[in-house]
Amino acid sequence: MSTLTGIGRYTYEIAKQIEKTKEFKCNYFYGYYSKKLLHPSTREDMKFFKNIIVKSPFLKRIARKVPILSSKLFAPNFDIYWQPNFIPTDGLEAQKIVTSVHDFSFILHKKFHPKERIEYFEKKFFKNIVKSDVIITGSKFSKQEILERLNFDESKVKVIYHGIDHELFKVYNNLNVGFKLPNKFIFSVGSIEPRKNLIGLLKAYNSLDSKIKNEYKLVLAGFKGWENSEIMQLIDNDKENIHYIGFISDVELSKVYNLASCFVFPSFYEGFGLPVLEAMACGAPVVCSDSSSLPEVGDNAVVYCNPYDINDIKEKIKLVLSDAILQQEMRAKGLQRAKKFSWEQSAKEHIKVFREVLNH
Repeated sequence: MSTLTGIGRYTYEIAKQIEKTKEFKCNYFYGYYSKKLLHPSTREDMKFFKNIIVKSPFLKRIARKVPILSSKLFAPNFDIYWQPNFIPTDGLEAQKIVTSVHDFSFILHKKFHPKERIEYFEKKFFKNIVKSDVIITGSKFSKQEILERLNFDESKVKVIYHGIDHELFKVYNNLNVGFKLPNKFIFSVGSIEPRKNLIGLLKAYNSLDSKIKNEYKLVLAGFKGWENSEIMQLIDNDKENIHYIGFISDVELSKVYNLASCFVFPSFYEGFGLPVLEAMACGAPVVCSDSSSLPEVGDNAVVYCNPYDINDIKEKIKLVLSDAILQQEMRAKGLQRAKKFSWEQSAKEHIKVFREVLNH
């Protein structure tokens, strides 16, 4: 099982919890309709084609048109259609539509996205989002952005925090991950692409005293996204201290969080920031950006840094690594903070919204 991206995990976990309640008869759309919920990472048959499509803007455009055509030709009329990923599909008929809008990076940070993604969002998002009866978003920060940019009544924009699988992301006794890791390390996870500010993290790490780098290596996990040549070059320039372990399983990820001396997440912009929550649940001291929604997730359990200030990122890492008492306090606060978030509770709030929309 491969680690999901944030929206993929959110979609799967909420759908899984909704299934457990048996309150709704669910249909899932994978380019075709199915009553079976599939974990995205189990769809091995699609990986080969996805790897080809992702390299071609032309094939990406074709791939986006297939679900639209399929929905127009084969869609039944649903009571409610929940679109967990920004843009309601054209042609899908439903009495009510609920859409999850996670952030506005496609407007505010266009450089963090491939050109064809921006073009697709500019063409489809504003046109299709007006079909929604209610918008769900993952933070108060994102709700405020929605109200500023969309003509929606505040009562129709619902904040529902994401959750965490506490059976998976927890403190472990057996920490055998099946691959080699440094004895002590700083850890970060996320797509190897500009938005996650890995260049800032790599430069901050490189500026640490050699004594600290000798004791604490830097471990990075995540699939290779786009525009990553500079990031990969910085990694290759210091393979002695920087370890890129690629895309790892959820169980492996949770154990790496456990083993980390410090988890650092200097992302420029997040609609929620699941890795911060996962790391806290696994007992890792967390340094993360003071930007966007991240303070809503971390509250007083993490140390914040300015993602645009490489020296500040460096100093906050040094602060945590040099203070064992602070680390203990952060672990305790992080574990307590993480308990406030669960997919079960998040799903209950989604179901409540679905009921209200249907009954309105």
